Amino acid sequence: MDNTGNILSLAGKQIWVFGGAGYLGQPAVELLVAAGASVLCIDLEGRAQQFIESARLSPQVTAATLNVHQTDLIKPFVTDNIAKHGVPDGLVNLTYASTAKTMENLTADDFDEVNHGSLTSSFLLSREVGAQMAQRGGGSIVLFSSMYGSLSPNPELYEAPLTKNPIEYGVTKAGIIQMVRYMAVHYGKSNVRFNCISPGPFPNPAVQQTHPDFIERLAKKSPMGRVGSAPEIGGTVAFLLSDAASYITGQNLFVDGGWNCW
Repeated sequence: MDNTGNILSLAGKQIWVFGGAGYLGQPAVELLVAAGASVLCIDLEGRAQQFIESARLSPQVTAATLNVHQTDLIKPFVTDNIAKHGVPDGLVNLTYASTAKTMENLTADDFDEVNHGSLTSSFLLSREVGAQMAQRGGGSIVLFSSMYGSLSPNPELYEAPLTKNPIEYGVTKAGIIQMVRYMAVHYGKSNVRFNCISPGPFPNPAVQQTHPDFIERLAKKSPMGRVGSAPEIGGTVAFLLSDAASYITGQNLFVDGGWNCW
């Protein structure tokens, strides 16, 4: 490990970011670029290219299209892009699945579909890339859980017409935490690190604009007295991918303004 002032640099590293054109993905990609990385930004059809063009990130960022919920496409996608770009030094997966249903209205098929779209897809993607990193001799994979993978939502915060985060979302996010622990052990001796990030309250701009009372309630629940700003996720992503985190694996890092402290 380089113990110089470049320990946080990602210069010369190639990072794949799934869900990179989303609300939290965009600032993460931008910070990775600022840290010197080359980024493959993967998202649904057209989204990554549109983001790259609007943020003027080419040629350091290139676009790719994949819906990870279509799990039969994961292996060929990884194979094709390793042939084009080589084995990545890091992978970040911000994708997830959920419904907007109450627990009473959730069907077995709904529950299974969300598990497939969040847990099964994350497992297959992580295993496919993790195995290639292990053969190469190292790498870092960062998955995304949530504060609601460890805590239950407080119904009093979610006044109508808002509804609390659904049960299947929390169940899959809890599964991500355990998946990271398992894979960290499995790939540890191959120097492939697995960690996850659990964001706290990071409501998207539309929610912040249309439901200011809800945002105020969330802010009061945080010891810091405010909700998170999307760029505040990027630093944690970059840190876990960098040499500064070279002895950190199997961890779930809360980025929640202290939400889980009380």
